[in-house]
Amino acid sequence: MERPQQTEKIRVTLKRSLIGTIQSHRACVRGLGLRRLNHTVEVENTPAVRGMIAKVSYLVKRED
Repeated sequence: MERPQQTEKIRVTLKRSLIGTIQSHRACVRGLGLRRLNHTVEVENTPAVRGMIAKVSYLVKRED
């Protein structure tokens, strides 16, 4: 039986408020699993997730 591959993780922290932002940007932040300021989550390093982070890069801090 093969072992499942370990996917690389990216830590993302919400650094700016969502007040006054575009609805699609709020949806990206929620899709990343971020709920409040200074909340940090670890997400898988996939092209979709990297695109979401790039879209809201002015709101979040990324740590590899």
